[in-house]
Amino acid sequence: MQTRIVAIDGCGGAGKSTLATKLANILDNCPVIHTDDFASWDHPLDWYPRVIEQVLEPLRHNHVAHFQKFDWQANQLGQWETVKPCSVVILEGVSSSRSEFRPYLSFAIYIETDRDLRLKRGLERDGEAALPLWQQWMAEEDEYVLRDRPQEHADIVISGNTEALLRISSSF
Repeated sequence: MQTRIVAIDGCGGAGKSTLATKLANILDNCPVIHTDDFASWDHPLDWYPRVIEQVLEPLRHNHVAHFQKFDWQANQLGQWETVKPCSVVILEGVSSSRSEFRPYLSFAIYIETDRDLRLKRGLERDGEAALPLWQQWMAEEDEYVLRDRPQEHADIVISGNTEALLRISSSF
């Protein structure tokens, strides 16, 4: 497998996207695939077979990956994306290091962040009206964390409780 897959996992609002963006820049703007491109409010965690089929298996065989992003505004599948085999691809998002993905991963980072802070960040992004959706989403995340224990399988576990964590310099 030519492409090394680095997972950045954690629950919603943990700081995964921010870390992924910073890390991608350090790694010569490597591609970042977001699990939010597969998930939806109706399907927070049961979308993973599509990632395996459209992304992980093709990259495992050094083929170009083609996947259809979920359009959150239209609430349906939207545009197609392409990721070519390369040295590193970051898979970022809730359950990106789930047990079904582990055979494909070269490295896994798990970000632990206090529940109240995650909810605060989520509602700042999505608006207060999204509170019931966030509560349902967080219940699904709780089940995932209990079932898969991603923090126990991560190569590194970091805290997302401070913004200082997310200020990664290029000397990383």
